[in-house]
Amino acid sequence: MTKPAELGMRFAAARDGRHDRGRRPEWPPGAVIVATLFHMVGTHNMAEDGRVYGPMNCAVYAMLMIGPLALFWRRRSPLVVFAVAAVPSLIFATQAAPHFPYAAAPAIALFTVSRQGRLRAAAIAAAVGYACYLLVVVVLADPLGLPPGTRPTWGQAALAAIGLGGAVVLGAVSKVHSEHLAEIHKARAEQARAKKEQERRQASEERLRIARELHDVLGHHLSLINVQAGVGLHLMDNRPEQAREALTAIKSASAEALREVRSVLGALRTEGEAAPRQPALGLNRLDELTAGAGIPVRTVVNGEPRELPAEVDRAAYRIVQEGLTNVRRHASGPDPKAEVTVGYLPTALHLSLRNGGVPPGEQDSEPGSGITGMRARAEALGGRFEAGRLPGGGFLVSVLLPAPGKSEGDG
Repeated sequence: MTKPAELGMRFAAARDGRHDRGRRPEWPPGAVIVATLFHMVGTHNMAEDGRVYGPMNCAVYAMLMIGPLALFWRRRSPLVVFAVAAVPSLIFATQAAPHFPYAAAPAIALFTVSRQGRLRAAAIAAAVGYACYLLVVVVLADPLGLPPGTRPTWGQAALAAIGLGGAVVLGAVSKVHSEHLAEIHKARAEQARAKKEQERRQASEERLRIARELHDVLGHHLSLINVQAGVGLHLMDNRPEQAREALTAIKSASAEALREVRSVLGALRTEGEAAPRQPALGLNRLDELTAGAGIPVRTVVNGEPRELPAEVDRAAYRIVQEGLTNVRRHASGPDPKAEVTVGYLPTALHLSLRNGGVPPGEQDSEPGSGITGMRARAEALGGRFEAGRLPGGGFLVSVLLPAPGKSEGDG
């Protein structure tokens, strides 16, 4: 009997945009309509069957409407509504056979009391209402001169008790169910919030990665362009051919910088855009990187080269690039040079960048802010990073990146 009321509540909440469970609408037309049908149609059918022992006039029908109309306030004062609805139903019971239609409004009010979490109050109200019913139609039946048909049998009295108790139990069950749905809704909202937070964090990390990539690209190539431009200006008058070589190196470095910037920003492409045609950055381009470093670079590869995870391969390229940039910026002496060693270990990749062109004690400053970026790249992949001056002069960067080898049979 309560389902129409619940559907009415949900419709009103959806219509008004009230999704907060703490703000329930005060208009329960479903419960009013259901109770009215039971009180009007049900009692009319009882009268036609001869189970009403008095006239069914307008006054009786008006009395029977008191309970259904009182249900408009059942959410605000359910106990008061139960008392108001029970009185006319009890009065009608003195002129009709025991039957449930004229008790619909009190039962709905009792259900509401229990559903609001007031289980003890609902149980007491049900007990008091049942006791009053038995007092009037059984104990006081003879003094009041009630028709014999109004007195319930033992079975009918038991059914009345079960009906009142059932209303209380159903209300409690409905409350538990609604709380369970509220917890599910809350959990889903929390999951959605956590998912949005994770997406926001991933977007922030991606922006940081892109910024780091751009720093590496621009720092490396602009440093090279700066060095070659200085060489070109110095040799332009006396050695124009060597100045031409410097300008050629500047052109190549600037073109390479543009290609790498496009590759880094490719992560920001919208769906449907063409993918970049430049190969992914990795140690397969190590020779190209060292050849354009602007200083003599010796490359040593130990172990059997193998395919590396994309993030490890890219990080290794960027670490070597940043290391060479630092050498070019901070190395001094008549013959600055560097040595890059790549070691393919069974479960790791070892990188070593050695600057052998700085005599001990000649360079007092730190070798550049790029150290922080290289360390961050290594530690982000679970690797180890070490950097420091060598006893005989120069600077050494040593990086160990986890890079498990592929099992046999893998392509």
